[in-house]
Amino acid sequence: MILKVVAQGEPQYVPSKRAESGLIAKTMMRLKEPGGEYEDEYVCAMFGNLALCKFAVGSLVIASLRFQTHESNGSYFQDVVASDIQNI
Repeated sequence: MILKVVAQGEPQYVPSKRAESGLIAKTMMRLKEPGGEYEDEYVCAMFGNLALCKFAVGSLVIASLRFQTHESNGSYFQDVVASDIQNI
């Protein structure tokens, strides 16, 4: 989907069972559908090399987002993970 970059955090290293070093880069990004002020907005996590990429605020990107849910102590949570983001 085509989205506009609203904000991007700084990468941090978090524990990961999949990474050889035991740590993986993670950053959060706010993306918004282009259009008016009230368009849908998403906050997504980026991991690994993608988390180290910088995107300019206001730029248009093509993003592939994955929506996941999980249960913890009887409550359900939804995570949004960016699996790929490219500048247009």
